[in-house]
Amino acid sequence: MNLQSELNKAEGFKNLELLAKQVVEGFIAGMHKSPFHGFSAEFAEHKIYNQGEGTRHIDWKLFAKTDKLYTKRYDDETNLRCHIIIDNSSSMHYPSMNKFSIHHLNKIAFSALASASLMGILKKQRDAVGLSVYSDAYDYYAPEKGSERHHQMLLNQLSNMVIQKPINKQTDTYTYLHQIAEKIHRRSLIFLFTDMFQAMEDPNKLFEALRHLKYNKHEVILFHVIDKEKELLFDFDNKPKRFVDVETGEFINLYADTIKHNYNEAVSAFFKEVQYNCLKYNIKYVEVDVNDDFNNILLTYMVERKKFG
Repeated sequence: MNLQSELNKAEGFKNLELLAKQVVEGFIAGMHKSPFHGFSAEFAEHKIYNQGEGTRHIDWKLFAKTDKLYTKRYDDETNLRCHIIIDNSSSMHYPSMNKFSIHHLNKIAFSALASASLMGILKKQRDAVGLSVYSDAYDYYAPEKGSERHHQMLLNQLSNMVIQKPINKQTDTYTYLHQIAEKIHRRSLIFLFTDMFQAMEDPNKLFEALRHLKYNKHEVILFHVIDKEKELLFDFDNKPKRFVDVETGEFINLYADTIKHNYNEAVSAFFKEVQYNCLKYNIKYVEVDVNDDFNNILLTYMVERKKFG
């Protein structure tokens, strides 16, 4: 039996673009009911008319329907470039799944759907988006573009990434962040999806690479993707289990309760160190639980876009 072939029989997403559209539409609907409703215009192909602006681009048909003044947005108004970076090492495929839905995701599937949702917004706003994927190699790179063909190509890459489960693939994120930093020449908004599990012994190397991106005037947002119930809280029953490191294949047999307290302390300390370093280097840190919705991702995008200016 070919193990890799069997693993790759996962069905993945049936329609990633449709799921992403549902995520964005649900988020927008929620925004209208929240104190942040003023941001919602960012998702439209129109922007609110400000007193003193020229009236040439006012959409009078929309005014007749809404009794509000909006001006139309055009292609030449595009000024945002975004690059999405995804860690595709073996640990990102935890927990192992063969079918995915909007409410049933592992870390890599969550990252893919979140990325597709961001891409949907960027496409609607006629902004340019690029994509990098890495594991134990720099697996994929696409520069920032805004065409429909490019959008579909990235969606296809995201879908394939979810179902092609890498076996025992570790990563040193810093290596590929340095390479990516050399490729992105124009100032961009950069989103990094990673669980922060690294093969390297020195975590400072990762932040040196993130500083490389910052040095090039990019704005960097780190989405720390975790399965909070299992990876942070270590919520397992106390039956004897074999815990396997999916990146090295090493394993240990034990009762979960015997190490739960020490595990919680060690992981919490690690997370706090990551947050501290992000704060130190002015990198936006966002903890993301794959069992939650995508609102925090999309709200972060909107706030950072406003600041990016």
